[in-house]
Amino acid sequence: MSNQQDNPSIPDNEEWILRLYVAGQSPKAVTAFKNLKTICEEQLNGRYKIEVIDLLINPQLGKDDQILAIPTLIRRFPEPVKKIIGDLSNMDRVLIGLDLLPRFK
Repeated sequence: MSNQQDNPSIPDNEEWILRLYVAGQSPKAVTAFKNLKTICEEQLNGRYKIEVIDLLINPQLGKDDQILAIPTLIRRFPEPVKKIIGDLSNMDRVLIGLDLLPRFK
């Protein structure tokens, strides 16, 4: 059972668009992607799209989202846009940051 029950403002048919900025296949980048994939599978039931942007290959793509540190996760949709910096290993912080878990229970 997902935490979508806890956040009724998120429609069941809404696809989330997430953008993960990394710099190559560093250990932090790999960990961030793995953690993000786990969160998405557990919380979004296949209703997500992950775009991985490698700033070593396309450094100009970080300008629009004002990327200052990597890895950085941007929730593009649903709005509002949210930004989380780090390897996403603190699951509670990530869930709260993405509005998948209420800040106060």
